[in-house]
Amino acid sequence: MNMSLPLAGVRVVEFVHVVMGPTCGLILADLGAEVIKVEPLDGDHTRKLVASGAGFFPTYNRNKKSFAVDLKSQRGREAVLKLIASADVITENFRPGAMDKLGFGYEAVKKLKPEIIYCSLKGFLPGPYEHRTGLDEVVQMMGGLAYMTGGRYGPLRAGASVNDVMGGMFGAIAILAALHQRRSTGKGQYVQSALFENNAFLMAQHMMEGLMTGKPVTPMPDRVRAWALYDNFKTRDGELVFVGVVTDTQWKVFCEAFGLADLLADPALATNPQRVEARPRILPIVSKIFSGMTKQELMDKCEALGLPFAPIAKPEDLFEDPHLNASGGLAPVTLLNGKKTKVPILPIEMDGMRFGTRLDVPRVGEHTRELLTGLGCSTETIRQLIADKVVVATD
Repeated sequence: MNMSLPLAGVRVVEFVHVVMGPTCGLILADLGAEVIKVEPLDGDHTRKLVASGAGFFPTYNRNKKSFAVDLKSQRGREAVLKLIASADVITENFRPGAMDKLGFGYEAVKKLKPEIIYCSLKGFLPGPYEHRTGLDEVVQMMGGLAYMTGGRYGPLRAGASVNDVMGGMFGAIAILAALHQRRSTGKGQYVQSALFENNAFLMAQHMMEGLMTGKPVTPMPDRVRAWALYDNFKTRDGELVFVGVVTDTQWKVFCEAFGLADLLADPALATNPQRVEARPRILPIVSKIFSGMTKQELMDKCEALGLPFAPIAKPEDLFEDPHLNASGGLAPVTLLNGKKTKVPILPIEMDGMRFGTRLDVPRVGEHTRELLTGLGCSTETIRQLIADKVVVATD
């Protein structure tokens, strides 16, 4: 199966932590690349995060191999340079200049292997901000996303690490493009992806909206809906269901199915702009109808009618989501505490194939011995490196 995966045969060495860098490597790993995670002797600090960071490591590090090494030691750096010499791609997401200090910056690596693809994942691309410390929260605040999310409630970050994850995605896209280009040129190159520019890309639709309408862009909680019905409604059992009616055809289907012939026949509600203006009249009528139905009854009817709808789910609900489970959208992993669970996989399919777990989330140094052996180190050399605490091997 490994050899049939799109990136089989590509070796990636990553110097990454938290979310952005690991996401980039995860995408490449899921698609079949051999991704080697270089960690300190006591492991990536992301392994130890708690609270809202506790899920980062098990989410973004499956299908990777762990190489635990002391980068401050001469023998450790020599081992890593051997590893780099065997690689097609290097990724890193540490502070600007950190990799140069270690001797693993692009200029140094390019001399060792000119055809290398080297990807830096940063807070900012080159420019006035490039030396700032970038975090997802930082760029959401300065890049308009927190403003658009919070509105009258004040700036509010999005409910997931959207820039970190998308920044990792764009890093992977750049790497794939560079690998493709190398096939014709034989040359490696330096590519970058950054949080702030990713956030600006997300904001482009709102920037253009302001230009097109000639009005200040209204944050999501405060804006007038684009359609008359595009809301959460409370059902008889106290649950909430989102329902949208977004075309004239859907409006006709909706009115006929819910006994609203008078609204359908009203010429003042013939077009969507008219219906948007009439929201104060329409919403109480619809809310009353939906409040007499259970959550399941309303969802069943909307599904039968082909109307957009959604239950209001929590993250933990996705573990038992029937679609994700039936379609192979969840893959098994083992958490750092040994508990076995499932995690969402890449949201793509290629030729009927989904990309799940080949290698479980690695223990610190789980693949160190295997990788050193592959680099030509003798059993005695490896034993001595372990004894001298230059590397950790937990195989």
